[in-house]
Formats: sequence, C-alpha cells, structure tokens
Amino acid sequence: MALKELKMTVSDAGSNQKKFTFEVDADQMKKTAAGVAAELSGYVAIPGFRKGHAPAAIVLKRYEGDVKNEVLRKLVAVAFDQIAADKSLDVLNCTLAEPPETFELNAGLVFGLKAVLAPEIVIPDYKSFKIEAEAAAVTDEQVKERLAYFRNMYGNYAEVAGPAVADDMLKVSYTSDFELPADAPAALSRAVASDDNYLWLNDPEQIPGATAALTGAEVGKEYTFDAAYSADWREAALAGKTVKYTVKVHAIQRRAPLGDAELCTKMQAENLDALKENIRSNSLREAEMKRHSELVDKVYNELDSKVAEFELPADLLASETEKELREIAARQVKTDEDAEKFKTELENHKTQAEAMARLNLRKELILRKIANLENITVEDGELDAQIAVMSRYYGYKEDEFRKLLNRNGSIENLRNNILMNKTLDKLAEYAGK
Repeated sequence: MALKELKMTVSDAGSNQKKFTFEVDADQMKKTAAGVAAELSGYVAIPGFRKGHAPAAIVLKRYEGDVKNEVLRKLVAVAFDQIAADKSLDVLNCTLAEPPETFELNAGLVFGLKAVLAPEIVIPDYKSFKIEAEAAAVTDEQVKERLAYFRNMYGNYAEVAGPAVADDMLKVSYTSDFELPADAPAALSRAVASDDNYLWLNDPEQIPGATAALTGAEVGKEYTFDAAYSADWREAALAGKTVKYTVKVHAIQRRAPLGDAELCTKMQAENLDALKENIRSNSLREAEMKRHSELVDKVYNELDSKVAEFELPADLLASETEKELREIAARQVKTDEDAEKFKTELENHKTQAEAMARLNLRKELILRKIANLENITVEDGELDAQIAVMSRYYGYKEDEFRKLLNRNGSIENLRNNILMNKTLDKLAEYAGK
C-alpha cells in the first residue's frame, strides 16, 4: 500500500512562512524502499534474473543511489500533498528545506519543507464596480482606409522617373568606411557594402538615416551620409557605431496600388463587397479586443486603488526582482560596452527591477485571491490549447515546445498567466454588466 501520511509538525519560519517537519519511521522507510526496488526491477537487467524478478535486496544493493533519490522524491511528494490538503493554508510556494545529505533506507528520516503563505488581503466588493467603456464600432471611413492600406501593401513595384519619395524602393550599390573583420558573416558584409542591393525608404530602415538621405535622390547620382546605429541594433558589430556610406542609385521603383479585381484575388475574396465585409468583421474584432483590454486595465486599476497595502513575501519578491533585472539586462546589453555601462548603473537597475517586481507581485496576489473566491481554475485542456497556439507561433512542434517549457520550468508560469487572465476577464464581465 502506498504511503499516504507522515508525522508532521509545523513551526513559524518568518513573516508569511511556515516550516513543516516530517518524520518517517524505519518501517515506513523500509516499505517505501521495497516498493521503489520492485518498480525499478521491472526496468533494469540484472544478470541471472528476468526483469521484475530480481530480489529486492539485490536491486537495493546494486542501485542504492537511484533508490534513495526516488524514495526521497516519493516522501517529499507525500509531504507536499499533506500540506496541500490543509485548506486553512494558502500556500504560494513550497520547497525542500535543508535536504538530507545522507540517509539510510532501513532507518528513520527527518526532513523539512518551507512554505510561503499568501498574505492577508482584504478584497473590496469588486462585483459592484461599474466601468464605462466605449462600445466597439467600425465606421465606413475606417473600412475605406483599411482597404487603401491593403491596395498599397500588395501593390506591384515598377520603375519610375524623377526623384525618389517616401516608400520607394531603390536599387543601389554602396560602400562604407566600416572595417569588416576577416570572419564577418554574410549578413554583416551585405549591411556595409554591396554592388547590387535594394533599399526601401520606409521604417524600419535597413540602414539608419537612409530614408532622409535618399528622399529626393535621382538615378545615376551618388549620395554620402552618416548612419548612426542604435545600441540594440540586430547586427551586434554595428550596434552603437556611426558608419559613413556612399550610395549610388541605379533605379527607383514605386509601388502601384492594386485594382479591385487584383486585390480580391490576392485576398481571396469573391468580390469587393465581400472583401469590405471581411475587413469590417476583422476590424470589429480588433476593436473589441482593444475595448476589452482597456476595460480590463480600468477595472484592475479601480480594484488596486481600493486594496490596502499588504506585506509581500520576501522570498517571492526577491525572485521576481531577479527576473525583472534579467529582463532589463536582456533589453539593454547587446555589446561589451553595454555590459560595462550596465554594471556602473547596476544599483539603479536593481531599484527599477524591484519597483516593477512589487507591482507585478501585488497584482498577482490580488488576482489570485479573487480567483480563489470565484473558484477560477485552469484545466489541463486550457493549458494544452495555449501550448498548441504558442508552439505554432514560435514554429515548434507541439511536443517539442512542451518539453522546452518543462525544461526551463515555464509550465507553471504559463498556467498562472492563464489563471490571471481568466480572473481579469471575470472582473471585466462584472464591471461591464
């Protein structure tokens, strides 16, 4: 029979924290070890015995380390379940405290778990909030503008005479004063010199400053300008650099908007009326999503303003701050120079990270409290559906993406994000009635 319960004592471990000490007697240890050995024998080959028929004593001796790891895992799992069964405790996080360095399979064991508990939060009557949000609507003029956008976006380029204007595509050759390293990748080489390339005079720019420098350019002429690359430029070798370019214009091409028939064919619409209706439907859906997002923000801000300050669990705040600091670093550090600058401003970054962490953690705890009040949960099917959507978006096979999330510990974060969004949707539902 599987182990169901352990002897447990509880003690305070600081603000919003408890330590749970579990005692396992020798008999429980022996039975758990025997069960693990029996399971293991079905997977391992031991000379002289068929799989699943090797005596437990031999399995225990040969695979003692593996058995110990699995015994401890099973005992900790029982302990976790035992804590979770106490509905008077609202556990935010639970970890193994002071894991035993060594223990014997035929003797008793004592181990502890440290739990971070949710702080006391007084929630106002959120069901009474009434938030005004303008109804989603799409005008004929907006449909017309969207139609013109698609006509131009799918338009065909053709060479034109006269000076270049915004949104033109220029066929060019260019050189620069940037010194390429011997092992320069092809993308970097093309970025600083090319005998035959195209430059679009629009955003995002291929070469910073090209649009301003080449608007008004004429075929057959050369133009010189300085390109100031941003610190976070995609080619790290160019990030933060200023490069002088000389560009010769060979041809200017301009996009001609598509006519009705061509546009309907391109967008797989039966006729122009059907295309307009599709545009209206999609635009209305986008407007409704925007309206819902604004309503969610307003109702949470109303809720946040009415919830008194409460103590944030120190361990979780430290973890959230560290995460925010890593994200700041990822956004700002692209080069060695960036790294040095980041180090000199580290204390400011830490302050910024903690401020953001406080806001995020406060919001999560408030919404978690409401999720409990509303009995909002996340079913496995909802998690699976979200993973399916994300795997397609990032270009992974679904099972590969799930393994990736499991490896980096993001599954529970994803489940929590779904829970937060469902809770916000419920608040918006109340506020919009």
